[in-house]
Amino acid sequence: MAAQICEKCEHKHDRCYCSQNSTCDKYEPIKMVDRKSWDEFRNHGLLWWINMILHTFGWAIVTEIDEGKIVDVYPARVKFRGFDEKNNTEGYIKVSQFLKDNVNELLTEAED
Repeated sequence: MAAQICEKCEHKHDRCYCSQNSTCDKYEPIKMVDRKSWDEFRNHGLLWWINMILHTFGWAIVTEIDEGKIVDVYPARVKFRGFDEKNNTEGYIKVSQFLKDNVNELLTEAED
């Protein structure tokens, strides 16, 4: 039996992006949000990256850390701008490594 394809079917990466009521055999719901921890966000250098942008406006996302664990996260107005060379170097390395490790998935998500 041939696969059923609905009239308004749009396929990318061999997945159907029709409604959940689609009769298309290729329909697959796509998880749009995958919750992550603040630790993971920070460890990939993404907190540093976002704070570089927020510093332009005098803002930052602040993390309070107790015994190596993030215990609170909140937005704050700040008087300082930017980071020292050591933190910038570490941040660029972390973000570059994240991009290297996830480039294929990021490209697929962008094309979807």
